[in-house]
Amino acid sequence: MAVKIRLKRMGAKKKPFYRIVVADSRSPRDGRFIETIGTYNPLAEPAEIKIDEELALKWLQNGAKPSDTVRNLLSKQGILEKFHNLKYGK
Repeated sequence: MAVKIRLKRMGAKKKPFYRIVVADSRSPRDGRFIETIGTYNPLAEPAEIKIDEELALKWLQNGAKPSDTVRNLLSKQGILEKFHNLKYGK
């Protein structure tokens, strides 16, 4: 099972709000998911990003691949740097 960390769209038309979820890559974008690890609100000024760092690191260590957008969000929060340090032992 290929596991991805990706965005699940919520909110009303023209007012997107996203949940950052861990899901099987074969499931639909807004369909079945394994676990919610955070939220992303692009309409807030500045954009509001909340990610549970422990859960994100756990899933990254278990082999989950983030989508391009989620990779950027994790990088902004400094989570990818911590993952890199854990993986390569700094």
